[in-house]
Amino acid sequence: MYFTSSAFVLFLVVVLTGYYVSPGRFRPVWLLFANSFFCVASGWAGTACVAATCLTTWYAGKRMDRLSKSLAARLADADLVSSEAKALRRRTKEQKRLWLLLGVCVNVGILAVTKYSGFFAQNLNAMARVLGLSFTASGFDFALTLGISFYTFKALSYMTDLYRGKKTEAAGSLVQVALFVSFFPELVQGPISRYCDLSPGLFAGRIPCRDEFCAGVQRILFGFFKKLVVADRLLPAVVILTKSPDEFKGAYVLLTMWFYAVVLFADFTGGIDIAVGVAKLFGIDVTENFNRPFYSKSIAEYWRRWHITMGAWFKDYLFYPLSASSAMLKLIKPSKRIFGKGVGVRIPVYIVTTVLWFTTGLWHGASWNFIVWGLTNGAIIIVSQELSPLYKRFHARFAFSETPVYGAFQIVRTFCLMSFIRVFDIYAGVGVTLGAYASVFADFGREGFAARSVLDLGLSVSDCVVVALGVCVMISAGLWTRRAAYKGTSLTARVCLCFLLFLATTVFGCYGIGYDAKQFIYNRF
Repeated sequence: MYFTSSAFVLFLVVVLTGYYVSPGRFRPVWLLFANSFFCVASGWAGTACVAATCLTTWYAGKRMDRLSKSLAARLADADLVSSEAKALRRRTKEQKRLWLLLGVCVNVGILAVTKYSGFFAQNLNAMARVLGLSFTASGFDFALTLGISFYTFKALSYMTDLYRGKKTEAAGSLVQVALFVSFFPELVQGPISRYCDLSPGLFAGRIPCRDEFCAGVQRILFGFFKKLVVADRLLPAVVILTKSPDEFKGAYVLLTMWFYAVVLFADFTGGIDIAVGVAKLFGIDVTENFNRPFYSKSIAEYWRRWHITMGAWFKDYLFYPLSASSAMLKLIKPSKRIFGKGVGVRIPVYIVTTVLWFTTGLWHGASWNFIVWGLTNGAIIIVSQELSPLYKRFHARFAFSETPVYGAFQIVRTFCLMSFIRVFDIYAGVGVTLGAYASVFADFGREGFAARSVLDLGLSVSDCVVVALGVCVMISAGLWTRRAAYKGTSLTARVCLCFLLFLATTVFGCYGIGYDAKQFIYNRF
């Protein structure tokens, strides 16, 4: 069930009506029923995966919570000596670790089988051919219709936080865990919320006030605008450009990367706007996932602003644990001896950063394109960290580096660099992508736009005008939300804005013949 489909709009109206008329204590149960219907409507295979994740997450969390409460009760015993208390803590931690590993293995196993088994089988077969072995592996072919990576990460964060004993208290029932994991606005493409952040609003059964309701509708309409007016109108041109890389090369590669940057931003942020807005209609606050990423002045800053909840998840549950692991700490001493004190102390950080970005690339897709994309991001961040002393001296030496003009240059530079790296997302294979890169330098001046007109990409003049105006609207909205006055926008102004967004989307939305709702790009992740 696509967010921009008429079926979803009807579903949302029915669910909201039932939610508002239900007594407060029954609203979470009604919301869980809505989540279940949304899953079933998206396919039985996806529903089975969500159900398995909910059950295993709830049971592992329940067992860890029991162990924690039993430990607290035993430690309250005044007759318990310190050596016994220490042994009890160690034994409880080991038992909790077993349940955590069980829950993680089951859920990561589901993700690996459904999403990555085909990719692993292809690479095993390729390796067998190189080695001359008569070996053929086959993966499972699942047509997943839900964002399995998103709700799996939510489940992993819940179990890990329980194991650590920080922030999160165990859910009281399977219903609560299932409601958290399967919350339908976040199910397709995030954000990746934490239990401690989402559960208070999720279980309260609160009806939003008038201002909150209007703000939610506004976010939904703006999401529809981004998706239907900008992303879906420009996406066919990106498809044409990437399906024929030998024909569209040189300057067309630059056009492709800029078009795709706009498409991805409008598509992904549009979907998140709808998710946040729908949650607001239920009186639930969802973590924001973007903070004007195209205003970033470096790659590292960009990733602090883009897909914020994903970056925070990898930082908290992968980067920090690996950095503090015994293996990394033991590596510091020999690294200092081999590379010197300055470099040696940073070697473990660089290894963990590489692992982090390898995993980030693999999370985005079961393809070497995404892995190379992730490693490229990691390499640029590592190089930037190494050059940071040089950057500091440059800024101290040249006063113009602190001017708005230079700041604008940094923003444009970061946008172009990220767009260039993102080309790995869309071409079919690493070799094809590298060939496209090479053509920018080898064929840029030879053909330019002479061989093909931009209008041959399925875009009319009116399409180009609509997309340009849509981009201007998105830029203006980003600048407007930076202003403190935005927080005090009156209800009348919000209602007028909702009407204008509805009118613009209705008139300029890309619907095609009939209405064929297109899925969001990040749903496949």
